[in-house]
Amino acid sequence: MIAIGSLWPFGRKRRPWHDNYPAAVPATLDYPSQPLGWLLEQAASRFPNRVACHYYSQRLTYEELLSKARKLAQLLISNGLQPGDRVGILLPNLPEYLVTLFGAWMAGGVVVALSPLMVADQVGSFIATTGCRIVITLDVLSPLLCGAGQGPNVVLLSSLSGRLPRLERFGYAWVRFRRLGFAQICNGSTVLEFDSAISNSSEIASGVSIDIQGPAYVLPTGGTTGAPKAVTLSHKNLMANAWQLSHWSMGEPGAETLLAVLPFFHSYGLSTCVLNGMALGATLVLHHRFRPASAVRLIEEHRPTFFPTVPAMLAALNSQVLRKGKHDLRSLKSCLSGGAALPLRVADEFREHTSCTVVEGYGLSEASPVTHAGPLDGTAVPGTIGLPLPDTDARIVDASTGTETLPAGEVGELAVRGPQVMLGYWNDPAGTQRVLRDGWLFTGDLGTCDERGFFRIVDRKKDLIITSGFNVYPTDVESVLKTYPGVHDVAVIGEPNEDVGELVRAVLVLDRGTRFNRRDFDLFVKQKLAAHQRPKIIETRNEDLPRNFLGKVLRRELRAALEIGPQLAPAPAKG
Repeated sequence: MIAIGSLWPFGRKRRPWHDNYPAAVPATLDYPSQPLGWLLEQAASRFPNRVACHYYSQRLTYEELLSKARKLAQLLISNGLQPGDRVGILLPNLPEYLVTLFGAWMAGGVVVALSPLMVADQVGSFIATTGCRIVITLDVLSPLLCGAGQGPNVVLLSSLSGRLPRLERFGYAWVRFRRLGFAQICNGSTVLEFDSAISNSSEIASGVSIDIQGPAYVLPTGGTTGAPKAVTLSHKNLMANAWQLSHWSMGEPGAETLLAVLPFFHSYGLSTCVLNGMALGATLVLHHRFRPASAVRLIEEHRPTFFPTVPAMLAALNSQVLRKGKHDLRSLKSCLSGGAALPLRVADEFREHTSCTVVEGYGLSEASPVTHAGPLDGTAVPGTIGLPLPDTDARIVDASTGTETLPAGEVGELAVRGPQVMLGYWNDPAGTQRVLRDGWLFTGDLGTCDERGFFRIVDRKKDLIITSGFNVYPTDVESVLKTYPGVHDVAVIGEPNEDVGELVRAVLVLDRGTRFNRRDFDLFVKQKLAAHQRPKIIETRNEDLPRNFLGKVLRRELRAALEIGPQLAPAPAKG
């Protein structure tokens, strides 16, 4: 792994876009020189009795959350954790996620994000890639740790059984029985029950020495087999983005409430919800899965003021709930949308239902992830990703060499630099050097910058597909689909869709004489790919796919042949 060091020379002269900053947001910030555990410690010191998180009827104050995190830190150390060791979190948005995240950091561990959307092979591959030997997960997710080679040494197992409403509890019990039977087997791992293990642990006695320039968080950027690329973010990177976001939101410390339904295992949910929330001493209203009706119920019950989201969520709220009846969502003051292009129609309709300020942002996991956001003072320009955050430089360069800065209005590749830019890819110096050059992070997205400094994404340099805020890498999906019997060749592309951003479309070239069984194919896909990776549109053909002289599939020509236009939209994450 390459540590790039500090990429941001403080004291840089003001950029043109600073004149358009909200008056309350400084162009340069003073960042705490502290490890990430400090965010929870300072929130508990300032607001000990404030509720840190709600989950159904469960609530934890900041004082209680800090105590649990400290106990987990001691538990991890007692089970062999050394500074720099990796701790995997395979959880949806639960209080346990917050406890584990900060407890691992306080113990000197490096958190590894494991997505519940992964399949067992993907989880096993990423555990092996990062050398992760301790994992915290749910009982119903523990099968993802099984049958994937060498598993973790220690597994802390939690359950939702006692916290769900009655009807959901029965469904959970049925799923649990179908997946686990009467036994819980995790590749010979030592299995501990989360709550009882923490209850029997003491709080960590003294702080562990932590290098804030060192790794804190590792998350995958793709790969279904072998060694996936993994973004490595430092304490300093994530602290910077938390500070940038908390100042950009202009929130009042100790007075804000966040609707936290973006998944924490993604850098977007981690920074905008968890770390931004901790920096503000906010209350996080958690839910393990986004459902429009549940989200509206949570808003009406808990009165959140800030809602980080993706366009697919807003579209679903509009169409499935808000058009059908009156709901009081006036507590929302602001909504930051990322993950895909935000259709103006969707934003305008949600604004009409809620009266809140809706802006679009941009980022990528390699930048912790947020680099741009629309101002929240009413000066945002619709259709743009807004302005760079404090202490963040951005420019549009020629897409071929990346060495020439282009004039306002011309299309080129977006490059950024700032204190939130990653250390590099885990154990991948060559991959790191391809995207980090001369202190600049080359995003792979094509965009423009106008005279006022507002940036717009107009196309993708790469073929990344974003559906409901999740990244889908076509080559990953293609490598799996090619193993299906009778498939001679395959290409995967994104088809624009207003509700989810893009749908995954697979074009299959079948062997001669093959009869395609869609039901069997769908079952195969369900077993081999995460939900967001599964093709929603299938086309079969007999003729060859268009390729260049090197044999690479020309996806742009394929999209044009299918009358699918250029794929618009900012990608706030590459991971």
